[in-house]
Amino acid sequence: MNSSEIIIRPLITEKSTLLQESQRRYVFEVNRQSTKIEIKKAIEEAFDVNVIKVNTMNSKGKSKRYGPRPTALKTIKKAIVQLAPGETITIFEGV
Repeated sequence: MNSSEIIIRPLITEKSTLLQESQRRYVFEVNRQSTKIEIKKAIEEAFDVNVIKVNTMNSKGKSKRYGPRPTALKTIKKAIVQLAPGETITIFEGV
């Protein structure tokens, strides 16, 4: 897989913004079949940064009801990426 298939989108939430400011950690939604090593290579290739650490988690989709029909939101995989000191990812700067 190439980096565009592994990295789906950045996740910008209040908690991820606090992680970014205090600990140089960035949160991405990634392909569910990708490994930590593939995620690390994809981030380094896409944003030209050095990745120190990658933590991943699977978030199970919540069940919702639309009228009489129960449905489920999709399950996603998140990756929390820690960068080397002094490095940033510019797509998060204007948010």
